[in-house]
Amino acid sequence: MAGSPETAEAAAQGREPPAGGAARSGKRPAPAGAGALQPSKLSRAELYKPPTSEELSQLKETEDLFHSSLLRLQVEELLKEVTLKETKKKKIDAFLHEINSLLSAIPETPETELIDQAWLPKGVKVPFLQVPFSVKGRFRFLPPAELKVVGSYLLGTCIKPEINVDVAVTMPREIFQDKDNLNQRYHRKRALYLAHIAQHFSKEKLFGSVKFAYMNSNHLKPILLLRPQGKDEKMVTVRLHACPAPGLFKPSRFYPSKNNVRTAWFLEQSTPKEGVTEPPTPHYNNSILCDTVMLSHLHFLSSAATDFPGMKDGLALLKVWLNQRQLSKGLGCFSGFLVSMLVAYLLMKRKIVKVMSGYQVLRSTLQFLATTDLSVTGISLVKDVDASLPVLDDFHQAFEVVFVDPSGLVNLCADMTASKYHQVQFEAKRSMEILDDRMVDGFQVLLMTAKPMLRAFDHVFHLKHVSKLQGACKKMQLLNELMDRGGNYVATALPFVVSLLARGLAGRALLVTHSLPQIPEWPIDAEPPKHKDVGPLTFGLLFVPEFAASTLEKGPQADCPEALDFRTFWGEKSELRRFQDGSICEAVVWEADTVYQKRLIPEQIIRHLLKLHMDIPESSICYTGALLESVIRTGQEASGTGEEAMVSVVCSYDDLSRKLWNLKGLPLTVTAVQGVHPALRYTDVFPPIPMKPIYSFHTRIRTKHLLLPSEEKPCPAYIAPLKIVCHMEGSGQWPQDKEAIKRIKAAFHLQLAELLQQQHQLVCRPAVTHTDVYKDGYVFRLQVAYHREPLILKEVVTPEGMLKYQDTEESRQLELETLHLPYLTSSLHGSPQVGFLRFLDLLATFDWKNNPLIVNLNAGLTDTDCTEIKNKFVAARSRLSVMFIATPKDRWSSMWTQEQPSAQILQRLVVLASESLRALEEQLMDPLNSQDVKMVFRPPLDFYDVLIHLNPNQIPRHLESVDRPLKSFSRGVVKNSTAVKILFPVVDYDPVQCYLQELRDAFSDLALFFYDKHGGEVIAVLWKPLSFQPQPFKVSSMKGRMVTTLNNELVCVPNVEAILEDFEVLGEGLVKSVEARTEKWTI
Repeated sequence: MAGSPETAEAAAQGREPPAGGAARSGKRPAPAGAGALQPSKLSRAELYKPPTSEELSQLKETEDLFHSSLLRLQVEELLKEVTLKETKKKKIDAFLHEINSLLSAIPETPETELIDQAWLPKGVKVPFLQVPFSVKGRFRFLPPAELKVVGSYLLGTCIKPEINVDVAVTMPREIFQDKDNLNQRYHRKRALYLAHIAQHFSKEKLFGSVKFAYMNSNHLKPILLLRPQGKDEKMVTVRLHACPAPGLFKPSRFYPSKNNVRTAWFLEQSTPKEGVTEPPTPHYNNSILCDTVMLSHLHFLSSAATDFPGMKDGLALLKVWLNQRQLSKGLGCFSGFLVSMLVAYLLMKRKIVKVMSGYQVLRSTLQFLATTDLSVTGISLVKDVDASLPVLDDFHQAFEVVFVDPSGLVNLCADMTASKYHQVQFEAKRSMEILDDRMVDGFQVLLMTAKPMLRAFDHVFHLKHVSKLQGACKKMQLLNELMDRGGNYVATALPFVVSLLARGLAGRALLVTHSLPQIPEWPIDAEPPKHKDVGPLTFGLLFVPEFAASTLEKGPQADCPEALDFRTFWGEKSELRRFQDGSICEAVVWEADTVYQKRLIPEQIIRHLLKLHMDIPESSICYTGALLESVIRTGQEASGTGEEAMVSVVCSYDDLSRKLWNLKGLPLTVTAVQGVHPALRYTDVFPPIPMKPIYSFHTRIRTKHLLLPSEEKPCPAYIAPLKIVCHMEGSGQWPQDKEAIKRIKAAFHLQLAELLQQQHQLVCRPAVTHTDVYKDGYVFRLQVAYHREPLILKEVVTPEGMLKYQDTEESRQLELETLHLPYLTSSLHGSPQVGFLRFLDLLATFDWKNNPLIVNLNAGLTDTDCTEIKNKFVAARSRLSVMFIATPKDRWSSMWTQEQPSAQILQRLVVLASESLRALEEQLMDPLNSQDVKMVFRPPLDFYDVLIHLNPNQIPRHLESVDRPLKSFSRGVVKNSTAVKILFPVVDYDPVQCYLQELRDAFSDLALFFYDKHGGEVIAVLWKPLSFQPQPFKVSSMKGRMVTTLNNELVCVPNVEAILEDFEVLGEGLVKSVEARTEKWTI
């Protein structure tokens, strides 16, 4: 057998050890360290020996194909992981021998009618849906004519974790009659044959379990699963396939255009109608033909694999690739067998040659898949053309995807839908792009990362009750197709559902695809699963971002012949409209006011079309495309997610910046205006809405035209100051001293306020560090910036009188706001929910300890830059932040994560992210249960030591909380209204934030404080374990501590009771109660 593991291992290790090693020299070999690799000692001649031709070709290949030698090593390591060890093979072979001897010992049964199944004992049920039940023909059991192992096990291409060994059991000729090809007679004999074997095997001690399953979930093809006894049960599953004796059927009876299921029999009518032509049954025919060519496929594949070690490795990689994308299991899947045949096809067509390595096989196969559409141009493995065989066109008329086997009779992709193949094609294209992109760790993305539908598609929806597809088959008049698929209405309707949706979403969606119907195995004494037992079907949509949310579906002109077709397709939604160019066309307009509703237009389309054409009620569709967005919905009345509010903020800001540029009377002109606040960069969670204060809720200071929060009333609504940076032009007049610059800026703030009031009648409130401007109901906070200021803030004079530059807290903050923030405007496309799920996945799976996260914005980093960042990162790891993020503008400092998160917080974050992801995916993929997606946003509080409960009427953003309170307090403002002449509202006043700041200033050495600023009602406190260790008594460090004696020494420990009392005193009026969980800590 080519490419056995031993030869592969020798190749992986390179040269053999030199002859006359440690064993001969009489010295004891040194003990190897635990798992450590020992350097091999080479003589001088060995060391400088020229490389062998094999080594040279390996080096050349690594250089040409792999971006790095690392990728080559990763691939070799993965192959070691997934291939079968020799010891396992020996056990499996022994198990197979025992099965063989047991099979020949099964007793015969007397001949009975097919429908008389009384001879079967009670403990076993026929693994076949016998609908309609009555069928002609006779059956008896005779021991199998022969037993052959087929499939990946013999080729050495089966991979862990699931080792399946396929065994073909040939049913003897004598049990068949003339017309067994008709009306499922062959299929039923096959099922009875397996049932009899199952009944005898279930008594044997050899087996840990004996079960039935449908091969690739195709209910016409039951198989028997056998697993060994005891601890080896998980080791292997032997799958018994019953096959007809060779030469039993004439192949020409099963061409795709032939009929083998009679309508009268299927509809249980006594006599066939006159003059009815029977429809072709290609899927039915294909299912019988598959059984006849099993052995020839094995011979075909083994000749391809001879002298081709790369094929085995390539297939292992391809199977891993398919498994990670959930493409390799279920009805119409892209199975391991199919991919093996595809590699053999590429070998036949010389697209692959036998000297290629596994990685080259992977690349060539993906390249072929990416560029060939088998639903349009099928391929065939037939070597010599035979005029009597059906041609590719015959197959294309009968099947959606065409790949014909070497016999020229079987379509290997018979059950696959075109949409599934297009998904495979799409994934192959993406994978080729990734392999060619030197910036991405291709191995990790292609072979180590699972791609469940929820994270692969923009929107996902479920068809909850597949039984509704029965009605769909009636409505679409799919009787012939239903007969062909043996009554399986799910498989019958699925291609039609997908093509209907693809047509309805044409232009909006790149890809519409579906999950593969899967039926689990079942015990032999249970009834076989029904069609509806596949459970809910899931559909995935991948959008074209520009067009997905368009509200108009423009059709053909009213007088075109296509107009009728358009009207039939869209039903009563279609109406005539006149367009600006004067044309009168059919069109469909979808109702949607907010961006949030526009994102859900695809949902409207899907619900409408499935109801109209398939009779599928809305209640059967669970659309989980945007469920998570409920968390950031603002208020009941406006059902948007804040995009509109942000647009109106930005309009007001644009107007203000124009006014600033054109101000007359400033000593220096404004050169640039930059928005720093998240709402001005389209990233605010709850963007501000225009507000006007109600005076009765405030106390007034008449002399200064100011309002203050009133003590009796609830805290006023939070008004966020929208920070804007005004860059002033440079000039020799600017001073070069920190303090002087601050004074000059204060003067500018005063003057800006004055000029805006005079020239534009805006209400302003100047302060030393900024000027607040009330405009259109928003408060903008202007800050003047001078471009050399960060540099001047960095100046430090050393004791020797030298001037040096170093980052200070102030300079860092200033650089963040003036240099870095404005670059980060929202640059994300696609659906918000998928973005969030992918974010959680990245957070949970990224190796923060050993890798920098490189975010290559606008492709600003080259390949060498990335390598340099990685190398510097590794060299300086201990000095860098725990979560290191590099961007083109910030390669070495990771400024956003310099101070936080700390290592402990990051660890907690990773745990929370992976748990949240698991919980969310479970919920979003289970349409039959309630989808409470908000649960991942509710923090688990049992982890904290002290909880400080707050008074809701003093929480200004109470309404932003995850679970919106039903009633809230009147907050003393009129929303969505503006005024020109007002008393200035209270800005940036959030009592909870003030309280938090005080707590952190006072107790940061003892505890950490956590709070959800969007309306949280609890501040959670976590004691720092180190601060609870007794400290030696010092008068200077007695804050929050008390003195006790320990081993006759004075020590101080935290005075917890006093601290908790301080929490209450500090937050009087705001704190409702302090809940201490003393069981969590001891003093």
